[in-house]
Amino acid sequence: MTNGEGRPSIVQTSGLCKPGCYQQIREETTFGSSCKECHEQSCVEAILGTDQSADKCGKMHVIGVVALLVAFGHASQGVPPKPGVPKAHKFDWWERGNFYQIYPRSFKDSDGDGIGDLKGITQTIDYLKEIGIDGVWLSPIFKSPMADFGYDISDFYAIQEEYGTMEDFEQLAAKCASIGLKLILDFVPNHSSDEHEHFRLSEESVEPYKDYYIWHSGILDANGTRQPPSNWISVFRGSAWEWSEKRQQYYLHQFQKKQPDLNYRNPALVEEMKNVMRFWLNKGIAGFRIDALPYLYESEEVDGRYRDEPLSGLVSDDPDNPAYLTHTETKDQPETYDMVHQWRAVVDEYTARDNFTRIILTEAYTALENTTRFYGTPAAPGAQIPFNFQLITQLTVNSTGSDFVDAVQSWRRAMPRNAIANWVLGNHDNSRIATRLGVARADLYNIALQTLPGIAVTYYGEEIAMVDQWISWENTHDPAACNADNETYTLYSRDPVRTPFQWNNRTNAGFSNASSTWLPVADGYKELNVAAQLLAPRSHLKTFMQLTSYRKRRLLAEGDFNLQLVGSDLVLYKRTVPKVGYVVVALNFGSEAVELPLAKVFPGTGERWLKVVASSLQVNRTSGTWINMRLFKLPANSGIVLERLTGRNDVVA
Repeated sequence: MTNGEGRPSIVQTSGLCKPGCYQQIREETTFGSSCKECHEQSCVEAILGTDQSADKCGKMHVIGVVALLVAFGHASQGVPPKPGVPKAHKFDWWERGNFYQIYPRSFKDSDGDGIGDLKGITQTIDYLKEIGIDGVWLSPIFKSPMADFGYDISDFYAIQEEYGTMEDFEQLAAKCASIGLKLILDFVPNHSSDEHEHFRLSEESVEPYKDYYIWHSGILDANGTRQPPSNWISVFRGSAWEWSEKRQQYYLHQFQKKQPDLNYRNPALVEEMKNVMRFWLNKGIAGFRIDALPYLYESEEVDGRYRDEPLSGLVSDDPDNPAYLTHTETKDQPETYDMVHQWRAVVDEYTARDNFTRIILTEAYTALENTTRFYGTPAAPGAQIPFNFQLITQLTVNSTGSDFVDAVQSWRRAMPRNAIANWVLGNHDNSRIATRLGVARADLYNIALQTLPGIAVTYYGEEIAMVDQWISWENTHDPAACNADNETYTLYSRDPVRTPFQWNNRTNAGFSNASSTWLPVADGYKELNVAAQLLAPRSHLKTFMQLTSYRKRRLLAEGDFNLQLVGSDLVLYKRTVPKVGYVVVALNFGSEAVELPLAKVFPGTGERWLKVVASSLQVNRTSGTWINMRLFKLPANSGIVLERLTGRNDVVA
């Protein structure tokens, strides 16, 4: 029952601690706080219904607790659904999935060599299930000389020795299956290592491997000197062509010279790589994240040579810089999209066998319209999850609420109708959220990630707000940085975002018992770690867990999406399911606390009291408490999730 203003009415009270308690609490107090008259939280709990005991402060009696909770919309999940409530949608396992990227080298070391490994992941994988993750994606674990830390593969069918054995992988896959966690592997199809047996045979012109890679004899200049066949530049600087003395031809490498590009215009190579996929699908994985897709094809030869790329105008004095050219011939070729469709057909072979969906996730740093093309079409489906990097590429530490809305809406406008959105805030190639977007906003962005419609992708450590660690030139491993110099390497290094995971405050943050680790553990790990955050009353990790649990319920899994901007810094969005209720998410990108004008922004949303689902640490309101919307102000750089139920908000995803 309510008093007509949307707040609960007390059925009976008697013997208040002080005469002013009842009126003061009903008019001014928020749930979880103390009565300003008697300073007793118990008085507030009894009057506002957060405690069900019959006698609080020794003098007060409250009856009708169940009616009070119902009046607040806090309907029991166990009661039968109301007549006319829309039937809950049935979601496939990935459609509202929470995915988590593990960088295996840095997650958990089981054998004391300072390098993370598969056994270490198996030993700690229960943690991911506990924090609400549905699928785990491993960065490359395949046999490699480690020139690019696993992205230079010398055997697509074998495990890198320092990570373990095939038996270790199979044990990890079995463990994931036993706890209901879906395992995703990296698929690196653009290139192999120059130490791959197929490259050696191709270099010797042995069939059928002769054209597994892209070879060219080059061109003669005016002086009769042999030159590379085009002006193409590698992602890692310098010419993308390398001369082979053995074959007396150039081979293409869009990345390092130790990473020769595979030739997808050769049907035999295409089938070879499909067989790689089948091999790992037969091991029980749930799909692949496909690496560096825009580089898969290059334009074809014209009159025996490749077309040069035009100058970009962005860089004028550094011809080895990939930004020196506009990559019209080496990126985003139309054949790439058909190849993704062919790979989708491979994983669909397995889905058809047992009705368990295998998925494809794609990585592409390219124009938005190119990225969303990877979804494919109904006639030629592509990736279920083409990674959406808008929140990475479009936002900075100084971004406003308006910038955030633009980034969100740009993806929603670009993706095909009926496609499922996904949101990525971090990965192994980009600065961490707390560093790139600000420590103060770490919770705000995780709130957004978990409450926007669709799929969420988290990079390891972001759930505890790990930060980038400065790495000295002497300790730098990343080839992108090593190809620079000690004055400029920090502009290119990705090592700061790949440091060991911070499990606890023990040696090496609990990552390893080695005397040293492959990268140094980040400063501050003794305070910033999983164990400390699990013990704390409130923490980044506990907020993350509240969010991952709640997003499986109907309001966030099914709810519509009404996104509004108030001024330039307050973002509000409402997610509603008829006869279930609604959730409002508020994100304050400003430097001052702000009121939340919900009734004005969302007509018909005039309830005074709303329940807190989760909030940033700056917000002095914990999960499960109620707040008076007429009095509440959202602190700067913080977010909050508020709920109003009118029916059952069941778990559906």
